[in-house]
Parts: sequence; structure tokens; C-alpha cells
Amino acid sequence: MVEAKATARYVRTSAQKAGLVLELIRGKDVNLALATLKFTRKSVAEDVAKVLRSAIANAQQKDGFGGDVERLFVSACFANQGPSQKRVRPAPMGRAYRVIKRTAHLTVQVAERPVKVVPVGSGAAPKRARAPKKDKE
Repeated sequence: MVEAKATARYVRTSAQKAGLVLELIRGKDVNLALATLKFTRKSVAEDVAKVLRSAIANAQQKDGFGGDVERLFVSACFANQGPSQKRVRPAPMGRAYRVIKRTAHLTVQVAERPVKVVPVGSGAAPKRARAPKKDKE
């Protein structure tokens, strides 16, 4: 089973806002996740889609990859808090307000779904269910 991950560091959004978008794609197939991100109305969705495409490309470069992108799914995704930029904004009467510009580190991990193997010729044929017999009155 192939696993690959990609990380985008210092993305200009808070980790909490990015986590809301990452919850939407966790556990989904990569094509469904990309479609979900395309129609998500959050600005960080574009950054998450970029990281997801990078993780898919990383999985394709790994040895042992089956070649079928349809079998990839988002196995893990999370947003860690990055460094915050502190700025000062002038306020009335000679005061100053502090402005904190937050950043986040986005990580997306994709994995290949295992193939279900069905044994051949070992009586693995499904048995038919019989309808219950009705008593004649």
C-alpha cells in the first residue's frame, strides 16, 4: 500500500479556519475531495487543493504505485499553527492596537485503498436465500 504526503508551510490563514475545510475532505477519494474543494466557498480551499494535488503527484512517483489514481483516498489531513506575525495598528488618542497575522502549516496524506482479493474455486459462490415456506390451510 502506497502512502504519500505533502505539506504547505506558512499559509496566511489560521489553523482553525483551515481545519474546517480539511474536515470536509478527510477520508474521501481524491477525485471527490478535489471536486468538494472546488465548490467550497473558503479562500483556504484553493491552498488545500494545491497541497492535495501535490500529494497525489508524490504518490505517483513512489515505487510500488499501482498506477490507478482512482484508488487513492485522503487518509489524513490536518493544519498545525505556524508562527504569528505581530503588527501594531494606530488607535485613537495616541494608543496602539496589536494585530496578529496568523499562519498555518497544512498537511495532506493520501494512501492507496487495498484491493479486495476473492479466492477462486474454494466454494466462495454466494448462497441464495430461500423464501420461508407458507403453510397451506
